[in-house]
Amino acid sequence: MSDTLTARPEVPQQRAVTVLRGLLTAEGREALDWHGWDEPGRAGVQIRPLYTTRPPHAATAFLVRFGPGAHGDLHEHLGHELMFVLDGELINDNGDRYTAGDLIVEEPGSVHRVRTETGVTVLGVREGPTVPREAG
Repeated sequence: MSDTLTARPEVPQQRAVTVLRGLLTAEGREALDWHGWDEPGRAGVQIRPLYTTRPPHAATAFLVRFGPGAHGDLHEHLGHELMFVLDGELINDNGDRYTAGDLIVEEPGSVHRVRTETGVTVLGVREGPTVPREAG
């Protein structure tokens, strides 16, 4: 009796996958299909959505590009938010400054507004929605 295994042909699995190549290069980011982020407080901001899940969790992932001098709105996070700076500088309203390679995790309940002086591109992942807040 032989212990030889019979090779089985590989069967590709059905899956849905999105691949964005070259995000660590300016050319790779520039090649993306960017859209204006049409929400109050987001002039000069472009977005490239990656995915959105349905409620009750409403998680989202996106690439966002702020032009020089652009800012986001003041908002509260109802879930964690992860931000990975791909290029440029992101400035949080508390004065913290983040540059390429920095990973920032905002906790649920955090309230903030981000901006940039020079421009910035960020990979953002939110595990829940945000709620706009009024500046006080």
